[in-house]
Amino acid sequence: MKSLRRTLFAVFAVATFVAFGQAPKIEFTEYDLSNGLHVILHQDNTTPIVAVSVLYHVGSKNEDAERTGFAHFFEHLLFEGSENIKRGEFDKYITNAGGTNNANTSNDRTFYYEILPSNQLELGLWLESERMMHAKIEPEGVETQREVVKEEKRQRMDNQPYGSILTEILKHAYTVHPYRWPTIGSLDHLNKATLEEFIDFYHTYYVPENATLSIAGDINIEEAKKSIDKYFKDIKRGSKPVPRPNVIEPPQTKEVRDVVFDNIQLPAVIEAYHMPEQGTDDAYALSMLSTLLSGGQSSRMYKALVDEQKKAYAVQAFPFASEDPGLYIIFGLSNIGVPVEELEEAMNAEITKVQKELISENEFQKIRNQIESDYVQGNSSMIGIAEQLADYHVYYGDANLINTELDRYKKITREDLQRVAKKYLVPENRVVLHYLPKSAQQKPGDTQLKSDN
Repeated sequence: MKSLRRTLFAVFAVATFVAFGQAPKIEFTEYDLSNGLHVILHQDNTTPIVAVSVLYHVGSKNEDAERTGFAHFFEHLLFEGSENIKRGEFDKYITNAGGTNNANTSNDRTFYYEILPSNQLELGLWLESERMMHAKIEPEGVETQREVVKEEKRQRMDNQPYGSILTEILKHAYTVHPYRWPTIGSLDHLNKATLEEFIDFYHTYYVPENATLSIAGDINIEEAKKSIDKYFKDIKRGSKPVPRPNVIEPPQTKEVRDVVFDNIQLPAVIEAYHMPEQGTDDAYALSMLSTLLSGGQSSRMYKALVDEQKKAYAVQAFPFASEDPGLYIIFGLSNIGVPVEELEEAMNAEITKVQKELISENEFQKIRNQIESDYVQGNSSMIGIAEQLADYHVYYGDANLINTELDRYKKITREDLQRVAKKYLVPENRVVLHYLPKSAQQKPGDTQLKSDN
């Protein structure tokens, strides 16, 4: 019933937006505690649900190059318990209260959340304050989570077809920036890390001044503030400034090309172009460009490569946006019998069309409508609102972008789409990977496939 209610709400929100031309405004209150914790509160009393979340501004880019994988490791480790929560009890508190919880890590941040009945708000606050104040970082928990991460890597990367794509993209696209390793990092680094190193990482990054507490749902603002004070105001600030990486990746000057043999059946073509950091005008234009190229079955690449030419089984273009300059990725999965060279040529032909021909007003309006619809649907759940408020505050210093970001998209013109395609989607700015089945790998003594690293 709850999932049906959320679905109906999302449909109603989109329909309302289409009918009246503007998304419902998200009202919120934000303030800082004396220890530096930033708090954002959104009150919505339509359903008795509350989402409690904490975003820590730490991701894989904050790691030592010899100790990668720490941020993702802590995503798991901080469910191990605390001084007041026994090992294995964290999830039980949530499930016994009729709620759910989870966490995720990116290259820029780590995000924890609980979705609870609104009368369990204090439970969520207590659990997150325990995680922040005195999580248990002990040998038994560390060893347990090492095995968990190993199994995750085996399932999601090592034994998953195309599972190494992001790792291969990053290591080919970056030479000095910490984005050059994936979030899961190196298991060898985690195995070598000492308990003291883990403890130091915790006390450096999981501190109130590096966190945003974002709550959305069936709350009373003033009562919620009192509860937040009760659980968070006495948590001490960190003992040292939170370090921020300042490494700048040098511009790429020539195409990087390689061949990867994987346990797959259908070959694939991956192109990764360097793009500016999220929040810039060009990043918004590239995001719109991805909708033009692959936003649904009526998009240009899908129609041309999948429907008409039948060269691709699937194709997707999307910005892998980041706090620092990121990547614009185009992925194509070859249809049976189609060589990767032929698929790559067809993919590039669609890019060339955008570079040479200004898109029509009708097509431009269609992709604007798609973006606006997606934007409204992103704010159709309490956890979606809580997460977006936190993201906008941390990345842009402006939580109100949840209400105004569409204005930035509306400023993008057809000419902007053509301009960014010409500026960024060029050979010297890209990595090209051909993914081939292991059966295609030539044996020693055969003529070797060459790659330019």
